[in-house]
Amino acid sequence: MITAYVGLGANLGDLRHTLETALADLADVRGVQLDGVSSAWRSAPVDSDGPDYLNAAARVRTDLPPLTLLAALQAIEARHGRERPYRNAPRTLDLDLLLYGDQTVDLDRLVVPHPRLHLRAFVLRPLLELNPALDAPGLGALADFLPATADQVLQRDAQPLRRPHPDA
Repeated sequence: MITAYVGLGANLGDLRHTLETALADLADVRGVQLDGVSSAWRSAPVDSDGPDYLNAAARVRTDLPPLTLLAALQAIEARHGRERPYRNAPRTLDLDLLLYGDQTVDLDRLVVPHPRLHLRAFVLRPLLELNPALDAPGLGALADFLPATADQVLQRDAQPLRRPHPDA
C-alpha cells in the first residue's frame, strides 16, 4: 500500500462539520485506510476572496492508483456541494491529493506533488504535524520551506477534529 496525503479545506457552511464528515467519507472509500489526521488550522484565503478557511491534512494508506483516488476525492467534494464557478472560488469542501508515496504525477487532471504545497503554510503545517520529517519528490524536506511561509497568518484550532473511527 502507498502512503498518500490529502489536504482538506472549507470556507463555506459549517466548516468543522464539513471536514469531519469528509474524513468519515474518506475513511469509507474502499481501498483507503485513514492513518492520521492533523489539527484543524484557520487561515485567510490565498489568491481568492471569501471567509477564512478551516484546513487540515489526512494521511491515508491506499492501494488505489492516483487517478482513482482523485476521482474518489472529487466524488466526496460533489456530495458536499462543491461547485467550481471560477478558479479559487469559495468552497464548501476542497480535497487535494498532495503527495502519493514518493511518486510524481504530471497529467492534465492531476499533478503530484501538489504544485503549491511548499508555498502554503496552511498545507505545510498540517503535513508536518503528521510527519515532521516528510520529504516530497523533487522538493526534498518540506520543513525547509516553513520559513518562507512565516508571514502567512495561520492559527491552530483549539478543538481537534473528530476522527470517524477510533483507529484512525
